[in-house]
Amino acid sequence: MIVKLLAYTQNADAICAAAGNSCYSVRPSYEIVEDINSEKVLSRIVGMGHHSVIEHAAFTFSVEGVSRALTHQLVRHRVASYSQQSQRYVSMKEPSFVTPHTVQDDPDAMKVFEDTMAEIWAAYGKLESMGIPAEDARYLLPNGCTTNITITMNARELLHFFSLRCCNRAQWEIREMADRMLELCRDVSPVIFRDAGPPCVRGPCPEGKLSCGKPRRP
Repeated sequence: MIVKLLAYTQNADAICAAAGNSCYSVRPSYEIVEDINSEKVLSRIVGMGHHSVIEHAAFTFSVEGVSRALTHQLVRHRVASYSQQSQRYVSMKEPSFVTPHTVQDDPDAMKVFEDTMAEIWAAYGKLESMGIPAEDARYLLPNGCTTNITITMNARELLHFFSLRCCNRAQWEIREMADRMLELCRDVSPVIFRDAGPPCVRGPCPEGKLSCGKPRRP
């Protein structure tokens, strides 16, 4: 898995803080942004629950080598934009798939997994050699098939995404991706994402009896 931050709102902390402060000021945000204390202002405004101000910041990621099982979960986050590698126009000639750690740790399971993948790709290649279009041959391909995807979310949706997907109870692959995305966001926007992550980094776990009992640290 490769996760890269392609683009982001420059000076996002200050811009969002200025936008928030402009709601209570006669001055426009372009004047406020020059001398604003981003940490103080955002802590107050976001702490009051006014998260709309951080929608002014957007972040675009390139993600490579993740499974379609992951992207099926990812696109449930609807306040976002996605561009995913097409299996209709891109022929999957070489076997490329994600193997779960539980399978890797069991030699017998690994053999079953790899043998099955080899059969799938052999059948896929045979269909293509028979003239079947890639868009139809792809019906054989599994959830574990790798894909590339470009993701754009605003900061408010990212906080929600990190709250759900950085949790220990999230599926392992999307949790790994979310953790890497959060690390990249903190590097460029430390104020907005200071307390980002699963709910247990900010207070009690909302999972109740389903809680893992192991709070994650930011």
